[in-house]
Amino acid sequence: MKSIRRCQHIMSLFLVLFIAGMVTLVIKIQRESAFYMMNSDKHVLGMVYDRNGDVLFDGSLKEGDTSKYGENYFIDVGNLIGDDKGQMTNTLVAKNVEKLNNYSFSQGIVDEGGKAALYTTLDHKANRTVYNAFSGSDGCAVAYNYKTGEILVCTSIPSLDVTNGYKELGTFRDGTLMSKNLSGTVPGSTQKVSTVISALEIMGPERLLAKTFNCSGKYTNKSGKVIDCHELYGHGDLSLQQAVEKSCNPYFAQLIEDPDLPFEELKEMYEDLGYALNGEETEYFEIDGIECMKASTTLTDPTDFQTQWGCMGQGDTLVSPIQLMMWQSAIANGTGKMTMPHLINKVTDVKGKVTEKASTKYSDRLFTEKTAESMKQILLTNGANNYAYSVPNHKIGVKSGTAQVQNGDKENSLLVGFVDEPDFPIAFCVVLEDRNSTYLTAESITQTMLDALSSQAN
Repeated sequence: MKSIRRCQHIMSLFLVLFIAGMVTLVIKIQRESAFYMMNSDKHVLGMVYDRNGDVLFDGSLKEGDTSKYGENYFIDVGNLIGDDKGQMTNTLVAKNVEKLNNYSFSQGIVDEGGKAALYTTLDHKANRTVYNAFSGSDGCAVAYNYKTGEILVCTSIPSLDVTNGYKELGTFRDGTLMSKNLSGTVPGSTQKVSTVISALEIMGPERLLAKTFNCSGKYTNKSGKVIDCHELYGHGDLSLQQAVEKSCNPYFAQLIEDPDLPFEELKEMYEDLGYALNGEETEYFEIDGIECMKASTTLTDPTDFQTQWGCMGQGDTLVSPIQLMMWQSAIANGTGKMTMPHLINKVTDVKGKVTEKASTKYSDRLFTEKTAESMKQILLTNGANNYAYSVPNHKIGVKSGTAQVQNGDKENSLLVGFVDEPDFPIAFCVVLEDRNSTYLTAESITQTMLDALSSQAN
C-alpha cells in the first residue's frame, strides 16, 4: 500500500513538473518567437512616422518600389531613418528593428494591418525644406526643442532614398550612408563657446568680463609659436564680448595663458562638458539606440600651440553637430543642464498598443546658472549685433565658426545657437561644407530651417 502511494506521489510530481515545463516552454516561445521571426527571411516590418503622421519608412515596400510615395520621397532623412538591409547599422530602424516587428505569437505574421510603428519627433516637411536649401552642397543641419528634447530636423547631405536600394552603391558619394550630425566634425570657432563657458565658470563673470587683451593681427605665444588673426591688422584692445563677436584668435590664445585661468581647472571643465582629452578613447552617447560621437580635443599645456588651437576649434578637436546643439540647450534653458535629445515619441506593437512613450530628460549640471545666464547674454548680444539681417525674424543667440579641413584645402562654415522665444524654443547647428565652392551660407540655411519650423509650429 505504501509503495502504491509512493508511486502515486512520484507520478504526481512528474506530472506537475511536466505541466510546469510545458507552461515555461509556451511562455518562452511566446516571448522569444518575435526575436526568431525577426532573424528569419520572412519577417515583416511596420512603419516609421513623423510627428504629423507623415511616413518616413514603410516596411512593406519592396526594393525599387517608388510608386506609392514617389521618387526620393525619403531622401531628406534616408541616412538617419535607414532600413534593415545591413548597409547602414547606426540608424533608427537598424537600432530599433525589433520594435517594428509585425508578428505576434497569437496572430503570426501580419502582412497587412499590423500596427507596429515608431512615431518620431521629426518634421518631414521641414527636413525636406532644409535638405533642398543645401542645393546639392554637402553638410548637415540639426534642430530640436530645447525644452522637451524633441529632435525636429536632422538632415545630412549627401543622402539616399532607401526604397531605391543599393545597386549603385559604388557610385555613392562619401558620407551618403551616415548622418553627419552624429559624427565628429572640426568645430572651428564654435568651439570658443566651450572655452568661454569654462572661463566663466572658473573665473566668474565679473573678473572675466573685466579683462581685455590686445590683438595686432598676430600673437606670439609663450612657447614662441604664432597665432594668426583673420583680421590682418588686428582688432586692437578687446573685451570678451568683442572677442566673441569678432572671433579673435589672439585674444583666446592669451586667455588660455592667463594665470587667472588655472589649466588643470580648464581641463576639468572640458571633461565636465563631455570631452575626451589627450588621446583618451572616444566614447558615444545614445539617442534611442543610435550612437552619437562624444567630443574630443588635446589639452596638454596652456602655452602649447595645439592646446591653444584646440580651444579655438582646430587642431585635434572634433565635436558632433548634435553635441554642439545640446550645449546650446544648457545655455538657453539657463540651467547649465542639457536637455537630452530623443527621436522616438512613442512605440506601438503589432496590435497598436503603446509599449513605450518618451519623456523629457536632462543631463547632470555642467555649469552654474550664473555661467549659463552670462553665456546666454553674450550669444544674444552677438546675434543682435551681427545676425539681425542674415537671420531675421527671430531673437537668436549665436556663434559662427570657420573650420579648416583636409589640411587647410577646404573650409567648412558652422553656425550654432538658439532662439530665445518662449513659444519657439529651438536650438540648432548647421554645417555647410566647402563654403568657398557655393553661394550659400550657414546663415541662409539656418534662416530657411527656422522659417520652416516656425510655419509648422503656427
